[in-house]
Amino acid sequence: MYAIVEIAGQQFKVAQDQKVYVHRLKAEEGSKVTFDNVFLLSDNGTISIGAPAIKGAEVTAKILGHLKGNKVIVFKKKRRKGYIKKNGHRQALTEIQIESITASGAKKAAPKKAEKKAEAPKVAAISSDLSGMTVAELKALAKEQGISGYTSLKKAELIEALTK
Repeated sequence: MYAIVEIAGQQFKVAQDQKVYVHRLKAEEGSKVTFDNVFLLSDNGTISIGAPAIKGAEVTAKILGHLKGNKVIVFKKKRRKGYIKKNGHRQALTEIQIESITASGAKKAAPKKAEKKAEAPKVAAISSDLSGMTVAELKALAKEQGISGYTSLKKAELIEALTK
C-alpha cells in the first residue's frame, strides 16, 4: 500500500515504515503528525484518486529528528568586472517515518469561514443575472415582489432594490 500525500507544501509517494526527509516541521522530535491531504491511494492494485484530495484518508508519521541537508555552494561571477560572490546554503530538514496509511475513518474539520463565503456568491450571482435584464423586465419583477415606487426607479436602483 502506498499513497501520494502533501507534506510541507511538497508531494511525496510514501509507503508504511518508510523514512522520508521533508522541509522542517514545527512539531517536536518523537511526536506524531498526521497529514490529511492525500491525493492518491493504492491498495493491492486498487487505486483511489481524489479530486483534489481523498476525503477521510490520512497518513500518520513519527518525527525522528531535525537536521540540516548537504551544503549547496552558490557561486556568482561576472567576467572582467571583478565581481565574485560565493555563498552556501543548508536546507533545514525533518526526518519522519511513516507509521500508517488510513484509507477512511479520518474526519477533516470543516472551516467555519467557508459557510460565510458561500452566501456572498449567491447575492453576486443574483445581481449579475439582474444586470443582464432589461428595465421593463426588472420593473415586472419588482411588481411581483411588491416593491412600491418601482416605476420611477432607474436600472441600477431597481437592481439594488431587488437584491435586498
